[in-house]
Amino acid sequence: MRTINFTVLPPPKVLRRDIECLRIASHTGSEALNVKVCPNGLPGIVFHLSTDALAAIERIKSRSAQISDIPILFLHGQGSEPSVMHFRNKPYTTIQVVFKPHALYTLFGMDASTLNQGFLLPDQFGAKELERLLLATKSNAERITMLGEFLITKLEQTNKRDELIEQALGFIRLHISTVKVKDLLSAFHISERQFQKRFARVVGMPPQLYIRVKRVNEALRMMNTGQYERFSDIAYALNFYDQSHFISDIKAFSWVTPKRITNKVSEFHSDEAGSSYL
Repeated sequence: MRTINFTVLPPPKVLRRDIECLRIASHTGSEALNVKVCPNGLPGIVFHLSTDALAAIERIKSRSAQISDIPILFLHGQGSEPSVMHFRNKPYTTIQVVFKPHALYTLFGMDASTLNQGFLLPDQFGAKELERLLLATKSNAERITMLGEFLITKLEQTNKRDELIEQALGFIRLHISTVKVKDLLSAFHISERQFQKRFARVVGMPPQLYIRVKRVNEALRMMNTGQYERFSDIAYALNFYDQSHFISDIKAFSWVTPKRITNKVSEFHSDEAGSSYL
């Protein structure tokens, strides 16, 4: 039996261009948990609540920062560093709305580069009333409906898109094993300076770093399938320079080596929302 139970749900139809999925995670035990999270290049909203009606996450630590007093509802940026989420010693539920990489721009009209590695409180992204409503109900189904309605309203109010950058993100997804920035410049007939500027504004990080994060996420997904006998097969399939390069990048975005993920860490989990372990 796993310590944390995950359920992944599709977004409402009208939000499918901007929302990757919704993920509910529940823990029924009373021990404190330290969940290591690998960055996935995706921003989102997190609602987390313990059975004592207090915040479930006590603090979040990454290589560059440690944040305490985590609000029950928050909007977070893309994140490019692995982090550890310290949960209190109470049963809890989290509801995570996982955005597409461009969604801070399309849903909130935000320059995504201003929120990299950061988060906003409910009153900073117009969600104070949403927080009250989420706390007032005990039903996760109702909470998911409320989150969807809130984001549909934001989408209608914002009405901003950068079609070229969204097409570039699709190109990266389809060609993750080989894509380089020069391929994107050639495919979309844009100068590197303009592309870098627009990509950072919409996605929140340089395209080189985004490609690196997504390639590691794909490697973690492939490792989780159990279909590859050797790490070198995954390194070859994703065009890492060699196995040392593969190991170095996995460690950079997960804290640990591929071998340790396979043999030593507890309860490695990977789905559409990203990868984590205990």
